[in-house]
Amino acid sequence: MPKFNKLTWMDARDYLFIVFGLALYAFGFTALILPQKVVMGGMAGLGSVVYFLTLRLHEAGNFPFAIPVGITMYAVNFILLAMALRIVDKTFVIRTLFGMTVLSVLIYLAQPLFANISLLPDDHTLSLVLGSAIMGVGIGTVFIHNGSSGGTDIIAAMVNKRSNATIGRTMMVCDFFIVGSAYFVLGYSISEIVYGLLVTVMTGYMCDLIINSNRQAVQFTIFSPKWEEIATAINNDANRGCTVIQGMGWYSKQEVKMLLVMCRKIESVTIYRIVKSIDNEALITQANVNGVYGKGFDTLKLKMKTPEGNQDGK
Repeated sequence: MPKFNKLTWMDARDYLFIVFGLALYAFGFTALILPQKVVMGGMAGLGSVVYFLTLRLHEAGNFPFAIPVGITMYAVNFILLAMALRIVDKTFVIRTLFGMTVLSVLIYLAQPLFANISLLPDDHTLSLVLGSAIMGVGIGTVFIHNGSSGGTDIIAAMVNKRSNATIGRTMMVCDFFIVGSAYFVLGYSISEIVYGLLVTVMTGYMCDLIINSNRQAVQFTIFSPKWEEIATAINNDANRGCTVIQGMGWYSKQEVKMLLVMCRKIESVTIYRIVKSIDNEALITQANVNGVYGKGFDTLKLKMKTPEGNQDGK
């Protein structure tokens, strides 16, 4: 049986879902958002600003060509990825490089197809709502499978590792600056900026809906004669701690070791993969946990009164 840390069919499935999510995002953007000439957030929005600006210059004879959105996205993503190298893990970097390449190529190929075609030409608002929903589901799917499309997703992932801010909301903060740039660079009206902000908010909201369903913490109890090997693999491969509890099977009257593991719900599949790769007959229980605070989980934020009557945030 191949070792867990090697590429398996389950890893390949993750990549397939990442590609699927990126394809949804690319479709929603190029088919429903870009034809409406709305500047949304993210690298797609920044690419739109560059595209519309160079298109105007090209039509005026002051620039040789309009720079495609995919080209701008790919160029800027390299800068952000370099910034994230010391903060995020190697797996995230690899999947981000994969994701940003795939998304840039998909948008580059799809943009000419939908450049002058709108799927909903008579309903501007519905086109934006539907496009936002599709993009939010797409990027949420990418994050669930530990991927990234690059751009503000990289910034969001870095912030998410250091704070309690959700990925979707962090993306929105960055995106507001990109949307606002259309007012100064392209001379967009306030109503056009509002449309861009609405697209950003709806996309972030849908992203949060998808990933928050997998944010809940879970508790595993694992019984296996290979408990030591499993605990080591969970520490090394899943980067989660294990507590070894001494017990006794009442029926067998034999001493047993039980592993107690806390992790995010999104990491449950990883724990199952590790255990199954080592002991296919291990007994595993999983339970949802309401509130897990501490290192690797949420931060407990309480205002405590000191003996002097002062308050602190510890």
